This record gives sequence, structure tokens and C-alpha cells, in this order.
Amino acid sequence: MPKPSFSHVTTWVFDLDNTLYPPKARLFDQIEVRMTNYVMEALKVDKPRADHLRQDYWARYGTTLAGLMREHDLDPTPYLKDVHDISLDHLEVDVPLAQHIKALPGRRIVYTNGTAPYAERVLAARGLDGLFDAIYGVEHADFLPKPERAAFETIFAKDGVNTDAAAMFEDDERNLQAPHDMGMRTVHVAPDRMDADHIHFHTDDLTTFLSKLR
Repeated sequence: MPKPSFSHVTTWVFDLDNTLYPPKARLFDQIEVRMTNYVMEALKVDKPRADHLRQDYWARYGTTLAGLMREHDLDPTPYLKDVHDISLDHLEVDVPLAQHIKALPGRRIVYTNGTAPYAERVLAARGLDGLFDAIYGVEHADFLPKPERAAFETIFAKDGVNTDAAAMFEDDERNLQAPHDMGMRTVHVAPDRMDADHIHFHTDDLTTFLSKLR
């Protein structure tokens, strides 16, 4: 049972996409289409080239946006507004998840490589609005993305997080390395288990996992 391993935790940090909603919702399918279209228009390239750059920059820089900023000096604000303008109609309210998050002792925050306004929309669609003490997007890290440690350091400094008494829940295992190195308890939320020194726990069902911490 994981409960004893979290008895010291006073700050609970949650990623958003594919963490606070299941991957089967496939919101990123919509976002990726908009990303590709934006890259095509901004860089004047065809779709195959735009798809390649989108995936390559994600792999090398952590996000497509980070690559676009570094390689092409792209203005992040209109890009972020455009790519997150997606439908959330098929997201379902998750009452049990909301109850378990609400029961967590201490401070609860969301930290996403998306934007805070987008996160607020997703949380509302999931019935999770009003449960978190703060919501941070990539804009709060000066557009520096996870998995870069400096991005985490910026957000945690702003929030006053004591990383020795904090836990991080993430679907992208790359984004758990820095929290682990900073002393946080790490939980990989994903369909497939990955064994790695920087991952303390894995779950494919966040609701059930949180129920075991009560």
C-alpha cells in the first residue's frame, strides 16, 4: 500500500493532460492537428514537414513550442491560444476523483505545459474546478517547459513548494526526473508501467491510487 510513502507530503502537484483525465479522451489528437496547422502557416511548410517538426521539437525540447521559440523565434502567446482552442464536450465529470483530490491533506496545485486558462477549462469539464489552490501553465515558467529543471524551479519558487514534502503526478515519465532529483515523491500516471529509478509509483488509474492514500 502506498499510503505510508506519502505521509510526509504537504503539497500535491498534478500535471493536467492525460493525468487528470484519461488518455482515452484523446484531447491531444485535437491539439496536435492545430499544432501542425499552426506550424504550416507560421513556417510556410507543407503538412509532412510540419508534422515532422512538431514531433522532433517535442522530443528534443520537451514541447513543440519550445522548439519553435528556439529555432524560429516564434511568439508563444498566439500559438498557445490557437492550439488550445479545442472542444472539451466529450470530457466527463469524475465525482470520485474530485472527492479523493479534495481529501488530500495540504496544498494542491496543477502544473501543466499547456496554459492556465486551458487548464481551468479542462478542470471545469471534469468537475475538478475549485479543488486546487493554484494553477500554473507554461506561461508562469517564462515559457520554459517541463522536463527542464529550471521550469520546475521557477514554478515551485513562485508557489513556495517544499519539494522534500511534495509529490508529483505525471503521465510523461521525462517530467518526473527533475521532481525526483529535487526530493519529491513521483507517480507515473500512464497505461503502461515504466521501471526507472526516478519513478517511485505507477498507476493506470489515478482515482483508485488516490483512494489508497486516505
